[in-house]
Amino acid sequence: ISSESQKMVLFMCCRLLSLCILAPPGLGWYTVNSAYGDTIIMPCRLDVPQNLMFGKWKYEKPDGSPVFIAFRSSTKKSVQYDDVPEYKDRLSLSENYTLSISNARISDEKRFVCMLVTEDNVFEAPTIVKVFKQPSKPEIVSKALFLETEQLKKLGDCISEDSYPDGNITWYRNGKVLHPLEGAVVIIFKKEMDPVTQLYTMTSTLEYKTTKADIQMPFTCSVTYYGPSGQKTVHSEQAVFDIYYPTEQVTIQVLPPKTAIKEGDNITLKCLGNGNPPQRSFGQPEGIRSSNTYTLTDVRRNATGDYKCSLIDKKSMIASTAITVHYLDLSLNPSGEVTRQIGDALPVSCTISASRNATVVWMKDNIRLRSSPSFSSLHYQDAGNYVCETALQEVEGLKKRESLTLIVEGKPQIKMTKKTDPSGLSKTIICHVEGFPKPAIQWTITGSGSVINQTEESPYINGRYYSKIIISPEENVTLTCTAENQLERTVNSLNVSAISIPEHDEADEISDENREKVNDQAKLIVGIVVGLLLAALVAGVVYWLYMKKSKTASKHVNKDLGNMEENKKLEENNHKTEA
Repeated sequence: ISSESQKMVLFMCCRLLSLCILAPPGLGWYTVNSAYGDTIIMPCRLDVPQNLMFGKWKYEKPDGSPVFIAFRSSTKKSVQYDDVPEYKDRLSLSENYTLSISNARISDEKRFVCMLVTEDNVFEAPTIVKVFKQPSKPEIVSKALFLETEQLKKLGDCISEDSYPDGNITWYRNGKVLHPLEGAVVIIFKKEMDPVTQLYTMTSTLEYKTTKADIQMPFTCSVTYYGPSGQKTVHSEQAVFDIYYPTEQVTIQVLPPKTAIKEGDNITLKCLGNGNPPQRSFGQPEGIRSSNTYTLTDVRRNATGDYKCSLIDKKSMIASTAITVHYLDLSLNPSGEVTRQIGDALPVSCTISASRNATVVWMKDNIRLRSSPSFSSLHYQDAGNYVCETALQEVEGLKKRESLTLIVEGKPQIKMTKKTDPSGLSKTIICHVEGFPKPAIQWTITGSGSVINQTEESPYINGRYYSKIIISPEENVTLTCTAENQLERTVNSLNVSAISIPEHDEADEISDENREKVNDQAKLIVGIVVGLLLAALVAGVVYWLYMKKSKTASKHVNKDLGNMEENKKLEENNHKTEA
């Protein structure tokens, strides 16, 4: 400080000894709140007098002794700061004597005084500085790996650091405040202050007696502190704990879930206890297994039965489930490729063995049959591919099928017919052949005659077909038809008269389709005839009843007529007697 300033200070000190330090009326305690690390701004709150000499700022130690920190002359407009280490390079004094302190610290929380000095008086305005430090976000640490029901156990520590002033920590369960409760909720709170920073660290330890109701329940904590603008609260992240509780019930789960189990499936039986952790063992009647799962691969019907599991420490707590392995067997006799002769009998059986009622379907050449096939006398049309198929409707994917390929063989059979053309100029000779494998047909002509059409063959259906030729014989000829397959060679001949000689024609062979139509017509005719006979019989009965009644009535009439004649004869006799 300059010599002039020293003289002025000495002068003022002398004056202070004899004068009372005055403070303007109405000025009481004034508080400035500042956040830790911010700039503290303290206005002087005094009106600057016209005869002001200088202004100064000081703060008071705990024992009340003053420490001057800043000086400003009103005449030279110069600012000087006292050599106070804790405020080095942190002070700023404006022209209106507002004092600013940068980088606020906890140690700045003091009583500061603004002093304005005139020749006659010293005016003072005190200011209380409060510094606040927001604590760190609370965090739950040292968390328990799990909690056990009915046991008081440490849940964790809630820690919040670097607070000023110190704050309070609160615990919550599912958003509701936890209050201490003897034997169930124990909360231990402690705080520590860093001697250098003077900041507080708060720690709250929660011991908690959990129940099954705490499963998936979130626990949180919060710190409540005071800041420049008032009270505030900061919450921690949620923490969810694994709750251990004893098993009260045991169940068995079948995986994968199936409505029905069939042979060939892979299944796993899982023993589940409703406790946590799930302590369990698994066993069948023949023994105990130490695993909670039991896997059956490619199951067979002999796996059907009751399966049980129990806890290791509570063998009286047993779960049971019944497993039914569905099966389906099909046996077709005969099966595969079977060859039989026409007219043979062939019994066919499709035998089903299943775990429940099964449906059976017969197919022939991919066409469903109304009933199972039965052959008392085989026909060519009986040949084909037969399939017996069965399924369990309630069990998905459980189907079986067997096939029978039936071959009906027969030696060639020949029938020959002839027919004269209506014009009388040609004759048609037909060779009807039946047999399997398909016989080959050859024609031989003995005699003279022109062949109009060598051969014409029909389709080979159900072991039958025909070959025909058209000829105009000039004289009697003989036609020979030869049919041959792997079984036999058959020959048949037919004599044909010359075209000029009339002869009786033979009817053509009736085809299978026409034969069915003829049979249907015959059945219809028989039905009509039977209907007419029944009508005639009813009419005859009615007529007989009528005639019988008529005869009875006639007898009564004759009797009455006889009585009348007798009466006439008596009357005539009476007249004769009177005469």
